[in-house]
Amino acid sequence: MKTFTLDVDYECDFALFGLVSSTRDYTLAWTLNRALRLRLVKQPELLLNLFSQGRLLFTNYLYTTESLTLRLLRNRSIAPSSLKKPYLAPDIKEYDYLLAVTNGSGHLADDELLQRLTALDAVQYACQFDPNSLKYKENLIM
Repeated sequence: MKTFTLDVDYECDFALFGLVSSTRDYTLAWTLNRALRLRLVKQPELLLNLFSQGRLLFTNYLYTTESLTLRLLRNRSIAPSSLKKPYLAPDIKEYDYLLAVTNGSGHLADDELLQRLTALDAVQYACQFDPNSLKYKENLIM
């Protein structure tokens, strides 16, 4: 019997930032709201169902306007898991949170945003990534 494999290549059209922070997700969202003049709102948890291996749950905060979408995601699953790597982006597991920005401009442009993120007391380290270079980039497409 022949089997066919569907090979799909996704293109990510957002800027992705990794954040190292020991604070809770709601505290980090509140800090970002104050520092960047946003209104990140908690959304239902993002469910990643790995059929044979179980499911992973990630906290999810969203800020959206007509021209901008900003999403704060916890990189490690909040649900107990038997997986070795219970991460949303296992490629960059060193980062506690992921910040995806679509159509950022002004004070939310890539370089400016990175400077503002690293200046925050709640963020120990921040780095920008090319989401298209990640092996598990399909986990980030929402």
